[in-house]
Amino acid sequence: MTADGFKIKSSHLKMTKKKSIVTGGAGFIGSNLVDALVKKSHKVIILDNFVSGKKANLRHHKKKNVKIVKLDISKSKNLDNYFKGADYVFHLAGLAEIIPSIKNPEKYFLNNVIGTLNILEASKKSKIKKLIYAASSSCYGNPKKFPTSETDKIDFKHPYALTKYLGEKLVIEYASMFKMPNISFRFFNVYGPRLNSTGQYGAVFGNFLKQKKNNKPLTIVGDGKQTRDFIHVEDLIDAFLKMIKTPLANKIYNLGSGKETSINQIASLFGGKRVFIPKRPGEPKRSCANINKVKNDIKWHPKICISKGVDKLLNS
Repeated sequence: MTADGFKIKSSHLKMTKKKSIVTGGAGFIGSNLVDALVKKSHKVIILDNFVSGKKANLRHHKKKNVKIVKLDISKSKNLDNYFKGADYVFHLAGLAEIIPSIKNPEKYFLNNVIGTLNILEASKKSKIKKLIYAASSSCYGNPKKFPTSETDKIDFKHPYALTKYLGEKLVIEYASMFKMPNISFRFFNVYGPRLNSTGQYGAVFGNFLKQKKNNKPLTIVGDGKQTRDFIHVEDLIDAFLKMIKTPLANKIYNLGSGKETSINQIASLFGGKRVFIPKRPGEPKRSCANINKVKNDIKWHPKICISKGVDKLLNS
């Protein structure tokens, strides 16, 4: 009942649910994002080919909140029906391993570039409010400046880095040509629950976690002195959710912790014996994100320190 005596229908009090598309939504980062979006009352459509994604990551969701579609975005050009009425698109799908990209660059081009093009076309037709693209810090190669900022030199070292950057360039061009709002987040090393033991993100934490549970020594590539910028998946997703609330668009941001941690330090947090194996080609000695831009623009900062993050993993 309003102040002037008129009754308000209950249907008018219900807020329209936001509709979000999450490509790669059955994967490590994607499934954690789906959880967060559902908690925010979004209706979510997941597009995934289940090559690396797992149905087990999504089985706790009710069908009324989440629709799961099995498809390959590099081959599926008829995506329009899924995108109708979508507010946001989170494009996380893609291949993310270095050595396989060197062995089969064509496969990576099809998935990371053509797949992105197909998503952009469907997003353009649906006139979405904003697209969030999962870019990669691998585009910096072996940077000379630390922490590394978004304006620093681009220097590819393998096809994975190249194809992710080409996807980012496509996103930028679509913004310019078709006025499609977007944000590119260059992920540094993401870790957290549901992490695979393979891929760009699973290389350290996923392996260590698997080895720890099986009472096997931790496998360290090289001498273990190389550093990485590790960001917990909860902090990453917090940045996503903050970003879609803002009018900001057509920008590139680093997403990391802003701190360097050596692989030996991570091994110490896990505990146990270690074995060392030869260094892989194309891997940088150091990695550290300058996150001042994203901190200032959306008032975001990472909350989970590395020791707390490892503890959460070991006790999950």
